[in-house]
Order: sequence, then structure tokens, then C-alpha cells
Amino acid sequence: MAKAYRIPDYKKMYPEAKEEVINLLRTTERKMQYQEYDLKTEQTVINQKDQTITTIPSREDSLERLADQEMQFAGESESVEETVLRRLRYAQLHKALSMLSDDEQELIDRLFFQGQTVREVAMGMGIYPNAVHKRKKRILGKLKKFFEKN
Repeated sequence: MAKAYRIPDYKKMYPEAKEEVINLLRTTERKMQYQEYDLKTEQTVINQKDQTITTIPSREDSLERLADQEMQFAGESESVEETVLRRLRYAQLHKALSMLSDDEQELIDRLFFQGQTVREVAMGMGIYPNAVHKRKKRILGKLKKFFEKN
């Protein structure tokens, strides 16, 4: 217990009540005190023997107090179903990309994963930008057919 409590004398308050009712009132009062005080306050335990001080945090806190302390809260995480579906899509994409030729894979890698523009890829490969654009459209068409089948 964090603090000595004073439980009312229910025997004096309700002289006509049976003993089991008085015991129930005492138990209920203690539970209410626990809910109202023990859960909401941190406790400091001082160990004289070891000369240590331990702080036990409260088990319940208010949003306002946590915001005042600038506590960071976890954002919404994706559900298990969303995670599984995302991983399945990645696996399908990986399988589809592995079916492309090395040149096609290089083109897709440069355009979509390295973030190069069509002109940059064309200069690097020594070809015209229109040729890179046509190849990209052809490759994306292949990938689209793959996903329509699967």
C-alpha cells in the first residue's frame, strides 16, 4: 500500500446491518481506494539497508499529464491481415521481376528503385530517351500480364 487508509467504521454508521454486510462494505471501500489512489500515484521505496531509492511508476495515467511530459505515442500500426497482404504483394512483385531479362531488370531498377529519370537512364545506357520510354512501357505491359494471370 502506498498510504495508510482510514476505512470508515461501518458498524457505527449502520448499527442494524449484519456482519457480512459490514465486511462487504469494508472490502468495497478498500477496492475503491485502490482504484482511486494506488493505481494513479507513483510510489517511492527507500531501502535503508542498501541505501537505494526505487520509484515505482503509477499503473494508470492521464493523457493530459503524458502530453505535458511530451511523451511519444505509437502511431497506428497496420493489422496482421494488411501485413500479410503487403508481404504477398512483395513476393509476387519479386517473382515477376525475376522473370525479366537482365537488361529489363536493370532498366526497372534504375527508373523505380534508384529514382533516375528517363533521360538519366538514356544517357547512362547510351540510347535515346524515347527508346527508354518504349522499353519501360513494354516491360510494364509484361508485368501487368503477369499480375492478371496470378
